[in-house]
Amino acid sequence: MPFIRRRPLLRAAAVGGGAYAYGKHRERVQQEQQEQAFYAGQQSAMAQAPPPPAAPPPPPAAPAPSGGVSSEDVARLQELGKLHEQGILTDEEFSQQKALILGQ
Repeated sequence: MPFIRRRPLLRAAAVGGGAYAYGKHRERVQQEQQEQAFYAGQQSAMAQAPPPPAAPPPPPAAPAPSGGVSSEDVARLQELGKLHEQGILTDEEFSQQKALILGQ
């Protein structure tokens, strides 16, 4: 009597094996579709995002009014003062550079 039982087992094994193979195939197809959609989304996002605009150049510094001292001049005078205190510049050199900066 094992022959009666054998056919349903073979049929179940064939159906189960076929279903398993189809499930694996379907899973692979879906994964490939997801990957393609992901890459297409990244490509479109990169194409849509324009590069950041270049920063405009800073406006030119306004000339200091006559007799006024600009911040750049103050910084240069401070540097000269430090060099004079350290003994790198002599009194004469310091006074000459100071006169050039101040326009005297």
